[in-house]
Amino acid sequence: MIYAPLVELQQLARGLWRWTAPHPDWEPRTEKDDPADWDRDVACVAYATEDALVLIDPLVADGDYEELDGLAEGKHEVAILTTIRWHQRSGPELAKRSDASSSAPAGVESVAIADAGETMYWIPEHRALIPGDRLLGDRPPGLRMCPLSWLRYLDGFTHEDLRRALQAQLLELPIERILVSHGRPVLRDGSAAVERALTR
Repeated sequence: MIYAPLVELQQLARGLWRWTAPHPDWEPRTEKDDPADWDRDVACVAYATEDALVLIDPLVADGDYEELDGLAEGKHEVAILTTIRWHQRSGPELAKRSDASSSAPAGVESVAIADAGETMYWIPEHRALIPGDRLLGDRPPGLRMCPLSWLRYLDGFTHEDLRRALQAQLLELPIERILVSHGRPVLRDGSAAVERALTR
């Protein structure tokens, strides 16, 4: 029998990978603007510098850590970063396995989205932005802001508030790739995709 890893890494550039996994808490959408308006498979990102391996919002199906263990070999540091509190996923287990930190190492920058409960990550080497729930994949090569229902727990924070917060943080970044957690990634002209999503 041929072994097929449950984590199938898609290499996007030197030292940059993305993979998807089925989320165990997924439920089908039942109404318009449903908080369950997301696909069962969610995306995760791995980024390797010379000394560190960074895993962003990692989810590993059925405890199959072999592929990620391979990426971590020879690294002095492993960092597990979470964009939003709902994206803990397999992070705690991976942190135990590799004695990982929760701080972004050199080469990865935090982009806090004011009052939106989310920290995106920016990898300048690849001009790659990694959002959590505030930007989602849309018809390729597109993006959309999250459904309004996803903001309900933020005490009156509106779509217009989100639009302004994203504009303040993202429009000056020279974004090429946007590796969304939900939906298909944007692999080129990321800045243009952000602008389109924020002017709808």
